Amino acid sequence: MTTDPDRTLHATGLGRRFDDRWAVRDVSLDVRRGEVLGLLGPNGAGKTTTVRMLTALIEPTEGTATVEGLDIRAQADAVRSRVGILTETPGLYDKLSARANLDFFGRLYGLDAKTRAHAIERWLRLFGLWDRRDDIAGTFSKGMRQKLAIARALLHEPAVVFLDEPTAALDPEAAFVVRDAVEQLRRAGRTIVLATHNLDEADRLCDRIAFVRGGLLRVDSPSGLRESLGRPRLTVRLADAGRDVPASVTTALGAIPGVDAVRAGDPGLEVMATDPAAVAPAVVRALVAGGVDVVEVTVARTSLEDIYFQVMGARPGADGEVA
Repeated sequence: MTTDPDRTLHATGLGRRFDDRWAVRDVSLDVRRGEVLGLLGPNGAGKTTTVRMLTALIEPTEGTATVEGLDIRAQADAVRSRVGILTETPGLYDKLSARANLDFFGRLYGLDAKTRAHAIERWLRLFGLWDRRDDIAGTFSKGMRQKLAIARALLHEPAVVFLDEPTAALDPEAAFVVRDAVEQLRRAGRTIVLATHNLDEADRLCDRIAFVRGGLLRVDSPSGLRESLGRPRLTVRLADAGRDVPASVTTALGAIPGVDAVRAGDPGLEVMATDPAAVAPAVVRALVAGGVDVVEVTVARTSLEDIYFQVMGARPGADGEVA
């Protein structure tokens, strides 16, 4: 068993090669109990391969990993019995009811009749599907089918739930339903590994984010990423966005203690500062004294998109394009 009871998953130097091409290498990380870890990266970055190795569906070419202290190589069957997996497609039986789908998979997990019945009711109630338990799965919406597939992955009380692109190809309403299901799992203390390329989804759901592109480029919390890579600033919206701010005003702004730089923004100014909120009153006074009409001053929050491209080291359309 693992020496740390709070550590659900541990990987060291994990990698997988297909023929002469490495899909991913040197994956080293720990995931703690009750944590939501996002694997974020472009298509082909190695997210799905990483999930397949960690769930003992494919054997790594190099490195080691454990789930609940069980080795993914030597104890692959035991690992598979302790993980739940949602692939990009739900893989349900459309002609069976929701309850019959879960009962079938519960049998495959080796659950006895009483345990199956209890688990089926528990998860269908949690995801708001109990009243539809005898309806045919083929009549469900995409969001409902994804929730049913998540319930299937949870029947056997897995230590870790792996969700691979859970909202891919879903409309906004269905995606909201699935994200709400993930939030319910988080509140219940379930450990989740979420492979996605949806930046907003990762920002909203994950405790930590692992950036993947052939390996792990960086692992940190969204707030930690913003603190270390973000650009703290004030955005100032002006009444006349098309008017150039007088040079004397920008000079006065630059002289305010704590202000690092001033630049034209959209639709006004951006004032770079280590502590934007602290300099905001002085910035407003300087603008008003210079005859500039201010509509709004906002402490800007660095987007995960900006951080993503910083970590990946490229932007779409540039050399070394991120795809």
